[in-house]
Amino acid sequence: MPEHTSERIRALLRDHPVLDGHNDLPWEARERVGYDWGRLDLAAGGLPTHTDLPRLREGGVGAQFWSVFVPATLQGDAALAATLEQVDAVHSMVRRYPRDLALATSRREVEAAVARGRVASLMGAEGGHSIDSSLGTLRMLFALGVRYLTLTHNDNVPWADSATDEPCHGGLTTFGREVVREMNRLGMLVDLSHVAATTMHDALDVAESPVLFSHSSARAVCDHPRNVPDDVLERLTANGGVCLVTFVPKFVSPAVREWDLEAADAALAAGVSPADHVAYTAFAAARRRTHPAPQATVADVVAHCEHVREAAGVEHVGLGGDYDGVDVQPVGLEDVRGYPRLLAALAERGWSDADLAALTSGNALRVLGEAEERAGALAATRGPSLARIEDLDGVPA
Repeated sequence: MPEHTSERIRALLRDHPVLDGHNDLPWEARERVGYDWGRLDLAAGGLPTHTDLPRLREGGVGAQFWSVFVPATLQGDAALAATLEQVDAVHSMVRRYPRDLALATSRREVEAAVARGRVASLMGAEGGHSIDSSLGTLRMLFALGVRYLTLTHNDNVPWADSATDEPCHGGLTTFGREVVREMNRLGMLVDLSHVAATTMHDALDVAESPVLFSHSSARAVCDHPRNVPDDVLERLTANGGVCLVTFVPKFVSPAVREWDLEAADAALAAGVSPADHVAYTAFAAARRRTHPAPQATVADVVAHCEHVREAAGVEHVGLGGDYDGVDVQPVGLEDVRGYPRLLAALAERGWSDADLAALTSGNALRVLGEAEERAGALAATRGPSLARIEDLDGVPA
């Protein structure tokens, strides 16, 4: 860890290392080197990414949900194929670094990996388009080790509304509710980052297990549709779910949010859709060189952690940095070494060691374990759902 890290934070992270909810390194590996871990050697350090093995150690990361994201520009068979390639890349990464990483699919496996000094490697699929409206495909992703599905990415799917698209379903469709029910039966976490507030409420209405926000912050602090409104945060208390606060500057800093709105208008004028994650990220990076953006800071992220704690309770807040999913992160949180700085800032604000332990991994581990336990009970009462979208929603699959 950085030399300036206090002994209190060092000790806390030794006993309660970070379980981060979202890291896009697999997609970065696809874009940079075509998944060639020999060319993007995570053990070497000093990589152009936000993430490598030495920096994970410095940052006190003990477990990571690796996102097996594919952009919504890929649909149907193309989306599924790319998702499977992402899953394969994570398996390959773990095999290449057996002394540093260990694949994990359960709370027990996470805890065992951490006890052995490995970074527990979980997977989350970012976007319902990856299952192509097929519950069988959902089950196969689970069988391959995927432990959450983000119901949408930047665009609506045929059964759920996204936060950043024009609403067309009013939340979840009947089939969308069945997706949530089947995820609960499996023990796959229902990830409500990226979805519309109506979708959040619909999912909470039907959920039989705790939900997850893998990388979202508080809308009351920064008014971005990707963030979670207070009326949803308040429902996490009864549901038992957790909001993993993200560090993405345009989601945590109102000033950066305003800059991004202007950039989005410029992108549209140039024929680039802000919903196209890959194209818009490149456009924004280029625009930043001629139109410098404000900088987000650790203090911005502290404000979101404190607000989620106030609105939902300390048992319902965690961390989901979204490293390697954006090109710029807040000052002080530039890469995965930044977690100790955030924890130190929260400690200065009066967070106890118990509070910080809940934030780093305690709450996320609890939700993972409770989803597994609930799945065991649900699987005893019902078998795999054979529902089809064309039958429940009356639309072609």
